[in-house]
Amino acid sequence: MRSDLRHAFNAAFTPELYRDVVRDVEKRLGCTFEFRVAETPVFLPDDLRARIERAAREVVAQLSEPRRIAAMESDLPARYATPRRDRLPGVAIVDFAIVRDENGELAPKVVELQGFPSLFGLTVVEADAWAARLASMPGMPNSWSAYFSGLDRDAFLDLFRRSVVGRHRPEEVVLLDLDPPRQKTAPDFDATRLLLGVEAICPTTLVRESRRLLRRREGKLVPVRRVYHRVVFDELEKSGAKLPYRYDEDLDVEWFPHPAWYFLWSKSSLPHLDHPSVPRTVRLSEMREAPDRLERYVLKPFHSFAGGGVNVEPTRRDLDAIPADRRSAWCLQEKVEYAPALVAADGGGVKVEVRTMFLRPDDEKELVLATNLCRLSRGKMHGVDFNKDFTWVGGSLAMWPR
Repeated sequence: MRSDLRHAFNAAFTPELYRDVVRDVEKRLGCTFEFRVAETPVFLPDDLRARIERAAREVVAQLSEPRRIAAMESDLPARYATPRRDRLPGVAIVDFAIVRDENGELAPKVVELQGFPSLFGLTVVEADAWAARLASMPGMPNSWSAYFSGLDRDAFLDLFRRSVVGRHRPEEVVLLDLDPPRQKTAPDFDATRLLLGVEAICPTTLVRESRRLLRRREGKLVPVRRVYHRVVFDELEKSGAKLPYRYDEDLDVEWFPHPAWYFLWSKSSLPHLDHPSVPRTVRLSEMREAPDRLERYVLKPFHSFAGGGVNVEPTRRDLDAIPADRRSAWCLQEKVEYAPALVAADGGGVKVEVRTMFLRPDDEKELVLATNLCRLSRGKMHGVDFNKDFTWVGGSLAMWPR
């Protein structure tokens, strides 16, 4: 992408440098990675970064319009209609594939949307580790950033803290996910504890007392005032886990983000958007007939994580196999052709996905574009199963000189 920085990095790169960065992050967090960390940051040119920022803000602005939110209400299952939903979520995620536009220039194209948290804490620790190595490389700048909206590290951490912890003490807040130590995202939970003092616990360990939720801490039951909500609902339903509460109950707890946004801002939002960076998307239940060129489309479930259920080569038989009562949960999305925009040290091309990550503390009216992470791929898709035999793939982040 930015050729001068890429050339300098690739010339200085060694496998030991890569292993040193991974070991550094693991040592800081006291963890090991269950997913692959990529060998390099992404160096975005200024013009492409500006296009990504503009598109992300414009897409979130459309998502925030009351009429569009009202149109998305049908995607919220009644059992997850948690009371006291806020006007806007505390988190927004917009994922962009880096493609070539009609002029042959690198451009962002939306592939995913989420009103659900991502790896906010981990990106800080990874940025710290990479910034130290980049500054020591010949031909590289001395100071680096991975933050948007004019934020530096301290300003981002203040925004992150106000968003997650709110007006409470860290010990009154919990990061909630199923069996946290077994999650692949556990390094982010470790980073959140390191940076904010907020611990990750499983919702099955909570104790219900009337409308209150309590947890065990240092041998005592203490109230949970606020929940940093990281429970993936399709995982929850598959697990059969028994919770001490229902999501449709009015509990005496603050949700960040409110659970309903998991359904309202997701891939099911795409048909409601009108933006040049958003691929054409149609809900199967609203499709009169299949397109003539199905090879130009991807078949996706609206609510899934990590690429689950995605069919990149759908046939008419695949479409017909989805029963009528499930067709509203699936879409056909115009296929996005990733550009091999990043050049690896071996000279091969690597496909890049940039995740733009927004936060909104309770006292802020609008979402703030805060930070990013990236995924690198050399396979057919970005999922782990499609990149098992490749290097220079996996989790990364975009960085630029300060």
